[in-house]
Amino acid sequence: MGAFKSACSSRAHSLLQKALWYIDSIKPCKPLERHNAHWYQNSSSSSSSATSFPSSRSSSLFWPALDLSPLQDEQQVLCAGNSFVKRDFSGAGTIRATLFPGDGIGPEIAKAVKQVFSAVQVPIEWEEHYVGTVVDPKTGSFITWNSMESVRQCGIGLKGPMATPIGKGHKSLNLTLRKELGLYANVRPCLSIPGYKTRYDDVDLITIRENTEGEYSGLEHQVVRGVVESLKIITRQASIRVAEYAFHYAKLHGRKRVSAIHKANIMKKTDGLFLQCCREVAEKYPDLVYEEVIIDNCCMMLVKNPALFDVLVMPNLYGDIISDLCAGLIGGLGLTPSGNIGDNGLALMEAVHGTAPDIAGKNMANPTALLLSSVMMLKHLKMNEPAEKIHKSILKTIADGKWRTFDLGGSTSCSDYTKAVIDNL
Repeated sequence: MGAFKSACSSRAHSLLQKALWYIDSIKPCKPLERHNAHWYQNSSSSSSSATSFPSSRSSSLFWPALDLSPLQDEQQVLCAGNSFVKRDFSGAGTIRATLFPGDGIGPEIAKAVKQVFSAVQVPIEWEEHYVGTVVDPKTGSFITWNSMESVRQCGIGLKGPMATPIGKGHKSLNLTLRKELGLYANVRPCLSIPGYKTRYDDVDLITIRENTEGEYSGLEHQVVRGVVESLKIITRQASIRVAEYAFHYAKLHGRKRVSAIHKANIMKKTDGLFLQCCREVAEKYPDLVYEEVIIDNCCMMLVKNPALFDVLVMPNLYGDIISDLCAGLIGGLGLTPSGNIGDNGLALMEAVHGTAPDIAGKNMANPTALLLSSVMMLKHLKMNEPAEKIHKSILKTIADGKWRTFDLGGSTSCSDYTKAVIDNL
């Protein structure tokens, strides 16, 4: 027993040193200028300032505005020390963007996006990057350093699903991208799709997830055989930053309520710090209703009545769970877009569903999630006209009911669905 306690003490000291190194790696950024890209419901709104708000919530046809602007307060907006290239996407001409086709069905749905973009003649030049076959020593992952440099230089990217081998000690590919690129917030709009019936009508909520720490900090080890430890990291810097983004987003887009999701009744220090930061930020937004909801109760409330929520902000693990639950309310991950937001306008949009290796190469995949994420990307680039054209076509194709892929209860192939979207442009 004495040897066990000694081993635990030694391992705990080692883990504490790693945690301190992790926290020290979070460095403040320089003051930021507000990026001028907004995701509004119509192209005329893109000229609005950051302090003007839509008169109403999102319509049934368009996703809500997604402002990808970084916040301006130097003391509250922090990054992991990376120097991103500031890009003004508002000018004319071809824009270079990084494309990660991904694994499994990823190349098939990425091909669908490229075909739709080609049909609309979107002026995007893709820099395609694939997951490596060996670990890159600079990243400690199968994601290569050159791939991440491409995102940094382009300032914008689109990512298909990526697979990390489970239980083999490999560093998560998605986690690598988020940490290395400083993508501190994951934003997922969950709205009912017109014409696709689910158990719930008019679902209209936004999940905002802290993207860089929490249980996903990657600090775990074996103490002795049969005993492992995993360290949950919550920092004031990251918590303030994502809370500021959530409240800024809610006010900008006419939302009324922000719910902080937590388990502070059990994890009093970590989740307690997260709530403390949310409360501090909430005081700056007296016009917004702020509430705190325990995660297990939140799950029950979402299933009973999703209309109880508006904007939800939460630490990493809870966000991973809640955002997938919300996707289920509107028909699944195959219909859900997602955006990862960093400083200085950096953004990486992605399909959040899995690689589906069982149907890879069989022309059965549903490209809707990646197509909708590409719409988010175009809105971020202020390419409102092609974005709205593609978006309307996707919704019309689904509403027609004739071109539904296997996951939506139909039998349409990926290629036929893509052709239908193009025909409806």
